[in-house]
Amino acid sequence: MSPRMPNPSLVVPDVLPPMRALVKAVNNVGVPLQTLVLIHLRVSQINGRPVQIPVKQREFEEAGEEDHRLPLVETWREQTCFTDAERSVLALAEAATRINDRVDPVSDEVWNEAAKHWNEVELGAVVLHIGLVNLWNRVNVATKQEPVDWRINPKKWTPMTSRLTTAVR
Repeated sequence: MSPRMPNPSLVVPDVLPPMRALVKAVNNVGVPLQTLVLIHLRVSQINGRPVQIPVKQREFEEAGEEDHRLPLVETWREQTCFTDAERSVLALAEAATRINDRVDPVSDEVWNEAAKHWNEVELGAVVLHIGLVNLWNRVNVATKQEPVDWRINPKKWTPMTSRLTTAVR
């Protein structure tokens, strides 16, 4: 499958810098990056956006990935390896992504549980992160962008912007 076009964030002038600024702001409020990765993975799974993650020990080592729980995110409710704080935002991520499933998608129960573990700024960052992942999923699905592959060693990873800007020239 080849993309229908380069990523729209690279095609529409002046879009990428504010999107990057949003991501940077979300990443700088104190929510652990590991937690944001769990949210990203779960939202992408719900949206049917394939994400290649390490499964075998060797793949984790090659990718430089330290969180061996990634393959368990889809079944987080049955697992004991996620903290209560992580569980609260995984539940929030599911509820805020599946907004067509019920009249009140993000129930007070889901919200209040997350609010027990995160202050207002952190919770705001989590909500924005969920929205951004949903946005990127939809943009990438509509334009048939390459799926994210966690198995690529970050040291060898070419950022999407560099890859696609070269392709656009």
